[in-house]
Amino acid sequence: MEIHGSCSDRFGAVREAFADFLRSGADVGASVAIYLDGEPVVDLWGGHADQARTRPWERDTITNVWSITKTMTALCALVLADRGELGLSTPVARYWPEFGTAGKDRIEVRHLLGHTAGLPDWDRTMTLDDLCDWEKATALLARQSPRWEPGTASGYHRFTHGFLIGEVVRRICRQSIGTFFADQIAGPLDADFHIGLAAEHDHRVSEVIPAAGPVPAPNARVTIPVGAYVTAQDTWSTQWRRAEIPAAAGYGNARSVAAVQSVLATGGRASSTRLLSEATCRAVLDELSHGTDLVLGIPLRFGAGYALNDGHAPVSTPNPHTCYWGGRGGSLIVNDLDARMTIAYVMNQMTHLGLTDPRGQKIVQAAYTALTL
Repeated sequence: MEIHGSCSDRFGAVREAFADFLRSGADVGASVAIYLDGEPVVDLWGGHADQARTRPWERDTITNVWSITKTMTALCALVLADRGELGLSTPVARYWPEFGTAGKDRIEVRHLLGHTAGLPDWDRTMTLDDLCDWEKATALLARQSPRWEPGTASGYHRFTHGFLIGEVVRRICRQSIGTFFADQIAGPLDADFHIGLAAEHDHRVSEVIPAAGPVPAPNARVTIPVGAYVTAQDTWSTQWRRAEIPAAAGYGNARSVAAVQSVLATGGRASSTRLLSEATCRAVLDELSHGTDLVLGIPLRFGAGYALNDGHAPVSTPNPHTCYWGGRGGSLIVNDLDARMTIAYVMNQMTHLGLTDPRGQKIVQAAYTALTL
């Protein structure tokens, strides 16, 4: 299997791990990128963009990265916080007055970022049409009550995360979250990442490939169940691509994910552009919850928009000041503020393994091995 792109000799173990995924069939098509001190040291891609293996995964191939999109949405809020337009400890209702009902008046912006707001789901079944209707999705959230005392525990906000933060951004800026991200983050960084994909990019999309085998039984430690609203096949639709669903419908590849997220690892600066102050980057690491997540049933520490390094977490690194998150099916982003390193892995072949997917884990392990050389 031919691997394309560039890789520093120091990070040869990353290239070997990546090549092994493609040779073994663990991946169909994928990309991996690593930035160190804001500069790309790994930018690799290979395999095929379709399940039938008739189209090669090209340099500019993009795919739906699922919940990696949440980290992009979080960055939008952090940029506004850095500018003084948004307070992380400010009640959400100050920006979105309709939200301050049904026991939500004390929910703060940081609770939205850290999945502790008590709104992991809607109180009614949501169809794909509903998720593509911004006004409907946000109005329903504004009317409902939290499912637990906000701020006391995390319960993963699978889809609601993006609508909640996105509506706060919209109220402040009078722009949709996708437009704000494009204008204020992706544009300045020249990053090929999209929340709401324009038709001109359709020819570059590699559709995600559904995970094989039955869906695993729910984790016995889950205490707040939520519904699954979207299948892999749903994301193949034009409706999904065009909609701004900022918790799950972002499109990019490892290079574009790393190019954006490396801003955090380098203290807020990328090339000649400064998006965040070092203080705001560090604020991501402030612990907002620590314990078994009520929705996922796994131990997690959450900061502002990211999970934080922890010895019991599914993703762990040698350095304490690290934040990460993964996308459904296996994609992964890791920001190490100590090593000033960002690791991104994006693929089309999904699994049911979540954050424990060995592909992303092996890329991370290989990257840290390289740092010791």
